[in-house]
Amino acid sequence: MSHTAAMPRQLIITADDFGRSASVNAAVIRAHREGCLTAASLMVAGEAFAEAVALAKATPTLQVGLHVVCIDGAATLPATELPDLVDGRGWFPAQPVALGTKCYFSRRAQAQLQRELRAQFARFAATGLPLSHVDGHWHFHLHPTVFPMVVALAEEFGAPRLRVPRDDFWSRVRRDRKRLLWKLVTALEFAWLNRRAARYLATRNSPLITPDQCFGLFDTGGMDEAALRAALARAQDGLVEIYLHPDLVNTAAAPNGPRELEALLRVML
Repeated sequence: MSHTAAMPRQLIITADDFGRSASVNAAVIRAHREGCLTAASLMVAGEAFAEAVALAKATPTLQVGLHVVCIDGAATLPATELPDLVDGRGWFPAQPVALGTKCYFSRRAQAQLQRELRAQFARFAATGLPLSHVDGHWHFHLHPTVFPMVVALAEEFGAPRLRVPRDDFWSRVRRDRKRLLWKLVTALEFAWLNRRAARYLATRNSPLITPDQCFGLFDTGGMDEAALRAALARAQDGLVEIYLHPDLVNTAAAPNGPRELEALLRVML
């Protein structure tokens, strides 16, 4: 379920990819201590996972959730247990159409995915950190096959909140018409996925809360100070999430990580 617009605004500003690298971890902690960051989403198979957990435990004011990874990232289980999903390194491919098709039609792939998702939730639970929320890398948790699995596990492991990226397409386009076709296709795709997710949660009578607004979809890799302030200006009453990808260095995963970190440091709430 989502909050209603009649409720006062509750703002959550989240950093994704916590645990991916030491530079991401450092950016997350600095943005929380010195800026406006309130939450982080943890990659439990990230190379700097253990460090992220230690930093989170030393920073109890930072809300930490699970960043489910089943595309373009490392798996938790060994590659031999996920032969239909990962390569020899145990890495999910960065191919959403091919991977999504396989997950939709292959029962073998679905069984492997179910085991991997449970392993990710279990690894998070083993940290002892409170599970503040669940979201997904590339929003792949909204895939029609993946979503029911993630919802069931989020409920089982006691997560109160699940991300559904309800961004504002028209306001974003009025601010910047660059990459208009990509924005339109993305808006249509996620409008369908979001409606489907809402129907599923309602039918299930799920206790999971989803944001009324969630900004970041159309600014992925470009959430600089101007974009962050624009998102804050568009935020209405209810539960509002803004997510970013801060880093100390520019990488393929976070091409403007330092700019996004700077935005978080400059905007104080």
